[in-house]
Amino acid sequence: MNRKKFLTGLPILAAAPVSILANEAAPPRKEKPVLTLAHITDVHIRSGDNAPQRFKDCLSKIKKLNVDFFLNTGDSINDASYDNVKRESVTEQWQLWDNCLQQIKGYDIYSCIGNHDIWWAAPDKNDDMYGKEYVVKRLNIPHRYYSFTRSGWHFIILDGNNKNISLDEEQFNWLAADLESIPANTPTLIMSHYPTFGATPILVGGNHSDRNKLKDLFYKHKDKVRASLSGHNHLYDKTFYNGVWYCCNGAMSGFWWGKGDKDSTGPGYYFETPPGFAILKLYKDGGFESEYYAHEL
Repeated sequence: MNRKKFLTGLPILAAAPVSILANEAAPPRKEKPVLTLAHITDVHIRSGDNAPQRFKDCLSKIKKLNVDFFLNTGDSINDASYDNVKRESVTEQWQLWDNCLQQIKGYDIYSCIGNHDIWWAAPDKNDDMYGKEYVVKRLNIPHRYYSFTRSGWHFIILDGNNKNISLDEEQFNWLAADLESIPANTPTLIMSHYPTFGATPILVGGNHSDRNKLKDLFYKHKDKVRASLSGHNHLYDKTFYNGVWYCCNGAMSGFWWGKGDKDSTGPGYYFETPPGFAILKLYKDGGFESEYYAHEL
């Protein structure tokens, strides 16, 4: 893959999918993956810029890639987090989200909470729509952090929406116990809205402040942890460190469904990253591949 060509313009997915493999130097694998997944992040769904239809069209294209289920690393709605956001706006955004997901009815989608998903400006903390618990309900997830196992792979979903972008003590202890409880050599994929490690925070910040603590825990379980997915930064980045692929996989909304930043490389780009999504391939032996697709919708 010619990186310069990638950065100067990606063709439309329907015409010719363009991607970058996480392990570019590795030869193509002969065996089939045990799971093929779609990773979407930072959809920021809202009514403007025809965002709902564009998102639906992209979901239709993803389905043609024969994925088993979806992973969503948050900021599903455009924004509920600012002080001036009203109840009606939050309700409308979540209704748009629900409507768009009808496009993938029948598929499982495992989500984590993004910072823009949470309505902190509710009248009081007893309001049903206040805080993270309401987001848990809207995303139809079991808890603000949780784990599950599918086809031999273990998945851990984290909530970094705590002081200084970090895991609270209760959650970190749960994570350590969860990793300890699974059998040795169980391939594990970890998701957080924010990067736990990577290159994009050097440009725009937004990473876990407890990254060293997480890095040490991942290294302790280096026979298990294979990948760490994130969003938040709207940038495409893969960093391989201590046997783990740290993947910040752009944003479905790109430049928040807009035309692109002032130095835009192309329509909807933020810095050099086009709007898009990733397709992951997970193998029985713990092998992991990720391709980023520009949707240009």
